[in-house]
Amino acid sequence: MKTYAIHKSAMIAPRKARMTLDLIRGKDVSTAAAILDTTNTKASRLIQKVLKSAIANAVNNNGAQETELFISTCYINPGPVYKRIKFASRGNVDRRDKRTSHIYVEVSDGKSEGGNE
Repeated sequence: MKTYAIHKSAMIAPRKARMTLDLIRGKDVSTAAAILDTTNTKASRLIQKVLKSAIANAVNNNGAQETELFISTCYINPGPVYKRIKFASRGNVDRRDKRTSHIYVEVSDGKSEGGNE
C-alpha cells in the first residue's frame, strides 16, 4: 500500500536538495533514516521530517508494518521563487532569487491496495 507526504515551499534550492534525496531513493525506511541522520545538511533534516511523516501516515492510517516499508518514489520539484534585491557596487541593484522546493516522499510495503487479490 502506497502512502505519501509532501513538504511544500521548503526554503532550500531544489538542486541542493536533490543531491541528498538521491542517497535514499529505493532504500528501506530504516536505512534511509540512518543515512539522513548521518548526513549533515539542511536538506537531510527537511527530507527526514517528510520521511517520518510518510511513515507515520502508513502506520497510523493504513495499518502497515514499519519494518516492511521502503521508499517507492521520491522527488523534489521547484516551488515559488522569492525575488529579493541586494545593493551592488556603483549604485547598481542585483536580484537574488530565494528558491524553494516541494519535497515528495512515497513509501510502500509492496502489497496491493485492493482487497480482492
